Amino acid sequence: MTYVSQVRPRWTDMDVYGHINHAKMVTLLEEARIPLLFKGAVEAGLDQLPKGIVVVKLEVAYKAPIVVSGQQLRVDIDLTELRAASFTLAYRVHTGPAADDPVAVTAETVLAPYDTVALRPRRLSPPESEFLKQGFADA
Repeated sequence: MTYVSQVRPRWTDMDVYGHINHAKMVTLLEEARIPLLFKGAVEAGLDQLPKGIVVVKLEVAYKAPIVVSGQQLRVDIDLTELRAASFTLAYRVHTGPAADDPVAVTAETVLAPYDTVALRPRRLSPPESEFLKQGFADA
């Protein structure tokens, strides 16, 4: 299933043409996944997951520019791969808040849990893996 998030671009997110800047788009993707991976994980009793998640890989493809005009953007997120020490999320960013608004950006991130004490990546715990499966299944 798809997790749906709404993000609101800020005036400072646009470039000189009024389009969302690439670096700001990456930040909006991060903001879209935070409610599930941080707030949701804490609510599920998983205190280690929100303490350390690092981006291992990021790909962003632009189909159309998104103009900053005060509207929220719908971001659909799917869990496409779950491995022992990483997981992959696929994103579809719409030009507005509705499911039928055109998709302007697609992206993919590979994320890994990170041990902030040992300063190294770590494996997902069984409860964390189950949380990720369930978080997207319930979306």
